[in-house]
Amino acid sequence: MDGFAAVDFEFARQVLQRGIAALFVVAFVSTLNQFRPLLGERGMLPAPELLEWARSSARTGRLLRPTLFRYVRYTDRRLVALCIAGIVIAAALVCGIPQLGPPWVPMLCFLALWLGYMSITSVGQTFYGFGWEMLLLEAGFLAAFLGSDDQPPATVVVVLFWWLVLRLEFGAGMIKIRGGREWRDLTALMYHHETQPMPGPLSRQAHLLPGWFHKIEVVGNHFAQLVVPWFLFAPLLGLWIPGPVPAVVGAVAAAIVIATQLWLVVTGNFAWLNWITVVLAFSAIGIPGLQPAHRPDSEPAGAPWIIDGMPLPWLVVTCAVGVLYVVLSWAPLQNLFARRQLMNASFNRWQLANAYGAFGTVTKVRIEIVVEGTMDADPDAATWHEYGFKGKPGDVHRMPRQYAPYHLRLDWLMWFLPLGRSLDEWFTAFLVKLLEADAATLRLLAHDPFHGERPRWVRAVSYRYRFTTRAEFRATRARWARDRRRPVLGPVALHR
Repeated sequence: MDGFAAVDFEFARQVLQRGIAALFVVAFVSTLNQFRPLLGERGMLPAPELLEWARSSARTGRLLRPTLFRYVRYTDRRLVALCIAGIVIAAALVCGIPQLGPPWVPMLCFLALWLGYMSITSVGQTFYGFGWEMLLLEAGFLAAFLGSDDQPPATVVVVLFWWLVLRLEFGAGMIKIRGGREWRDLTALMYHHETQPMPGPLSRQAHLLPGWFHKIEVVGNHFAQLVVPWFLFAPLLGLWIPGPVPAVVGAVAAAIVIATQLWLVVTGNFAWLNWITVVLAFSAIGIPGLQPAHRPDSEPAGAPWIIDGMPLPWLVVTCAVGVLYVVLSWAPLQNLFARRQLMNASFNRWQLANAYGAFGTVTKVRIEIVVEGTMDADPDAATWHEYGFKGKPGDVHRMPRQYAPYHLRLDWLMWFLPLGRSLDEWFTAFLVKLLEADAATLRLLAHDPFHGERPRWVRAVSYRYRFTTRAEFRATRARWARDRRRPVLGPVALHR
């Protein structure tokens, strides 16, 4: 650190700007492919109905977070245009094009991504009710103030990224310590690889590792989340302690966070949660001697409008962001040490300085809701055929696929269904779409057993799933074993 300028953090800035922008590309592509059948004009939970409800009362309208669709009527075409614009702007940032101009250019680009994606999440209801949505929004807002290639990043903004990682990791660690006993007796990961929302190709192999290894995993997780994040702030000591030690400590802490997140990447599918944590952790990696690629020749270093290599107006803006965060951070700071800690909560309408966390408890048995349909007239004597989902377990022989950082929203909500007390409204709407053979809904699935034809009946049945042992796999080549539990809903049909 060098006063107002984080002169050794040029590499960190490049990773942050391009990495966050790349994840915005993923988020907008996910929305482009899935929003309309889930939330569009003919979706399961239509966004226009939510917006109309918000307009009907000033009091209820205040419950809706900021969205452009409050002022511009929602249509599916406008949603597509917003997604395409977001993809183009984010792709330009990944390529570093806006960063070649003055700092106001990348700032406006990131703020456009932030506002555009917030406009989507604000009307996304349960399909966008995930912690990594607000995490991406907050990261995008902070990235807006990293500046461009002709000056070093501001110290205050780099430190705000460390504060974000601390809230993310330490908050998740505290949620676990306060949560299920399995995190305290070190048995959580004996279950988690099997029961997590969407296993990946290596999840079964991870689950079959010996129990002592799973206990080491939990100890390592607690260390990485409860202890390590505090050392991300070590480079600040470089302002007073000469030598490379403070920077090295911060880089080692970042490397530990990155390593633990990459283990989660290869053993599961958590959308972009792990990937964005990896990107954010790079904020603590400083490389001495790596300076911004371009410096303005027309502004000598000693000019009064240049302070530590940064234009004075830009310095004022970044300091103002720092002051804003000091004010906004009091509530999340209290939450970190509160007895009733909130998880994935926002304390303001703009989703800045949020509280994060995940998996305070681990489910020990995997229950899957299997959706089936039939063309037969008599449901009691019918032959039933199973719908196949892209990510969630179904066919016991199929190897789970790697989808992250892409987010399969329907599959994720299917995992939550057995955990609730009753079936959600969206699931009933989903079954109606299957009965109608709605083409857009069927494209969200991996397999339609009726090839676009309307089934007469559909139903939902629960199964218990578990990973097969190595011996069972050799005998059957099945990766899952399952047994039927009970009917959940149906059979149901449309009136003809």
